[in-house]
Amino acid sequence: MKRIALSTLSLALLGATGVAHAQSSVTLYGLVDESIQYVNNATPHGGSLVQMFGGNLQGNRFGLKGTEDLGGGLKAIFQLENGFDINTGKLQQGGSMFGRQAYVGMTGDAWGTLTAGRQYDPLVDMIQPLTGDNYFGSTFATPGDVDNNDNSFRVINSIKYVSPVWSGFQFEGLYALGGVAGAAGSGQTWAGAATYATGPFSVAAGYLHASNANSVATRTTAGGWAGTAAPFGTFDTNFPTFAGINSAYVASKSIGIASVAAQYVTGPFTGNLSYSNAQYRPDANSGFATTQKYNVGRAYLGYQVTPAALVGIGYAYTHGSGDATATYNQVSLGADYSLSKRTDFYAVSAWQHASGSQRTPGGGLVPSTASIGSYGNQSGTNNQVMVSVGIRHKF
Repeated sequence: MKRIALSTLSLALLGATGVAHAQSSVTLYGLVDESIQYVNNATPHGGSLVQMFGGNLQGNRFGLKGTEDLGGGLKAIFQLENGFDINTGKLQQGGSMFGRQAYVGMTGDAWGTLTAGRQYDPLVDMIQPLTGDNYFGSTFATPGDVDNNDNSFRVINSIKYVSPVWSGFQFEGLYALGGVAGAAGSGQTWAGAATYATGPFSVAAGYLHASNANSVATRTTAGGWAGTAAPFGTFDTNFPTFAGINSAYVASKSIGIASVAAQYVTGPFTGNLSYSNAQYRPDANSGFATTQKYNVGRAYLGYQVTPAALVGIGYAYTHGSGDATATYNQVSLGADYSLSKRTDFYAVSAWQHASGSQRTPGGGLVPSTASIGSYGNQSGTNNQVMVSVGIRHKF
């Protein structure tokens, strides 16, 4: 990271006025992640895919973050973070200039942190770090990212509070204003989570509720999702005319996600277990009549072979019920080798098997087809394999 001092008053001026001015700083930072990726059964017609793909372990980004010491333990803070496609140079997160994060706020050791803007939700902040996704990225993610464990969306127009840490306990709350005139609750998002860590053991739990801002009159599959949980990238819509894992539920009235995770570290081993329940609730124009539920169980085991080398294995079980009975079993493998504190090589792979039935955006039911992690490569069969070999550099 490069730190740029922004103090603007000279020592002479400080001496003349006798006033102590706080020090401010801005940090420029970023990350580039690139790979060669192979996917079999990568299309509804069963074809294989070999491509350059960026952002397997972490999304490509650059950003600015800064602080100003206001005295008395209080600081003003901000962060602006851009996401981009390393292979095309295009903006990601729906084409937003600062689509990953954009917020301003204040923080203090005694009372916590209060921020406002475009932000991660509390489940991403506190639960995702205790899953395999935290170590090896999207290849270890929930199929279709139905529970947003892979951070497919951010929350706009949001106010977030993060408490100090009290004897290992910390909590976080978020509320996003819908901004719809005459309908205060339309499009709103709210969430809360808490975590507790003591020695080698950590546990976290939370809940998120997001409402659709589109009116009943316009809420169709084509009308899709609008609201503060937007763009709602967690819908697997790479093939909108086919049966993506959860693409049929883009016109949900609301979505609720409950998650819990626990992690234990002993010597070179890190193990964690997590569970999520995601519910996509319909209304009269949703294109599906019964709440679709996804129960997700995940397990991860990592082994630090040397200080520079990490290997890991993960398993994700995703079961749909209510509207459709789709079930996905996914096994993921990862290896990472650090050349320095900033640069590492990695290899990640996954296999997924699908069974049961999926709802199509057109309203029909078809046999479930595989789609690894949150990549959205919709297979034409019930099996899929993915392998990526890449390099990551942080600055």
